[in-house]
Amino acid sequence: MTMDKSKVNLVIDTLMFLCVMAIAGIGMLIKFVLLPGKETAAVYGRKVDLFLFGMDRHAWGRIHLIIAFVFLGLLTLHIALHWNMILSIYCRLIGSKVVRRIVAIIIFIGGTFLVVSPFFVKPEIQKSEQKER
Repeated sequence: MTMDKSKVNLVIDTLMFLCVMAIAGIGMLIKFVLLPGKETAAVYGRKVDLFLFGMDRHAWGRIHLIIAFVFLGLLTLHIALHWNMILSIYCRLIGSKVVRRIVAIIIFIGGTFLVVSPFFVKPEIQKSEQKER
């Protein structure tokens, strides 16, 4: 059984939509429900650990990251399947070949920077106000 291109695109687009919704939902879960230590103490009056389905905010963060990687894979596949259309529209949108190359280089450098920059930054280190367990 072979699926035609439009059905493949629909499946990929549906999976991408579900990934984005999951990323947003888990992000809000981590931010507003599974609060970090200081906020937990402020809301519950003491330091407690919060779990949903047996997982704390860090486990949900790992799931968030995994889904983001799945989304990036689907996005890459989506772009590959639409490459000819993307090039056609891009060439019509930007008439000058030189300007097209400059814009493409800027997009590539910007995207590469956004992906690799977390590996080159150093976090600020502050002494924790919480007592050691």
